[in-house]
Amino acid sequence: MVTIHVPIREQRDASYDIVVGRGLLDDLATPVRTACPAARYAVITDSHVAALYGPQVLKAFRASGLAVDLFEFPAGEWNKTRDTWARLCDRMLEAELGRDTAVVALGGGVVGDVAGFVAATYLRGVPYVQVPTTLLAMLDSSIGGKTGIDVPAGKNLLGAFQQPRLVVADLDALRSLPKVQLSAGMAEAVKHGVIADADYFAFLESAHADAMAGDPATIERLVRGSIEIKAAVVTADEREQGRRAILNFGHTVAHALEATAKFAILHGEAVAIGMTYEARLAETLGIAASGTAHRIRAVLERLALPLERPGDAAVSDLLAAMRLDKKARAGAVRFALPHAIGTMHGDARAGWTVSAPEDVIRATLEGRVND
Repeated sequence: MVTIHVPIREQRDASYDIVVGRGLLDDLATPVRTACPAARYAVITDSHVAALYGPQVLKAFRASGLAVDLFEFPAGEWNKTRDTWARLCDRMLEAELGRDTAVVALGGGVVGDVAGFVAATYLRGVPYVQVPTTLLAMLDSSIGGKTGIDVPAGKNLLGAFQQPRLVVADLDALRSLPKVQLSAGMAEAVKHGVIADADYFAFLESAHADAMAGDPATIERLVRGSIEIKAAVVTADEREQGRRAILNFGHTVAHALEATAKFAILHGEAVAIGMTYEARLAETLGIAASGTAHRIRAVLERLALPLERPGDAAVSDLLAAMRLDKKARAGAVRFALPHAIGTMHGDARAGWTVSAPEDVIRATLEGRVND
């Protein structure tokens, strides 16, 4: 027998810039070409965003002499599937896009996840740029390199880490955002305050009305604050081997809600409900300081977000979905839980998630535990 060792040690610089401003879509080609040079660009977007911003982006690229094609798929989380991924890849192959192609993800979180997964897998990987057009995508899902699709067993269970070359967040795109989508994006901002920054959380408590009214200065501060928090977390733990797990606060319940509701509920709304229940759970387990759950619930309520599971979301179905969560270990459901506003439970030695007895989880979901 002969053993031949292959000593590959990955060395790379995957850093990138996040540009936040206004009017950025009109000159999108300039920063994209600089950060992500390519022979051709594949703009991947959904049917809703294509109608709003597709012509504007294509015009910007062509005016700069760049070859660009637009690939559209039907809007909606329920289209974040293997079939959508396969169709997009097949269409790009039919268009004879080579490895000198770059993908531009133009849209919200669903577009970013799908387009990023296409980029991670097309011809074994091509570079890509994130151009988020929703609040949730700007301050959360476009950052950190998580890409993926949903499958019948659950949300984001197939995917890859693929860091973008650039993120361009044009705040003017938020003007077309319905209030319900703005509110849903705010849920992730609340999460960021809970997990890492008490002062940022206090800002959200005091500025919620201005944020929901779309005040430009408030929105810019909100987006910048959330980006700084998430960027710091993912920079220290790119592959979610440690502290990055704190970003999943609220998401164990949220992903179960989305899966059982067949994605009829917005992600941000599911996260708001998830944070409400998981904060109660944290207090019940003696992890969170008394009053933490009430304070989280209060700010979510001010942001017009739902706080309780839908009546048709059976607790047994939610528990079954949670057992398939990516954080589950040996069949035990695990949660990322707060110790207090701005501080999460856990450390590098003990880990950043905790399991909970199923009877306590059930009691929390059934409303037999209150904050």
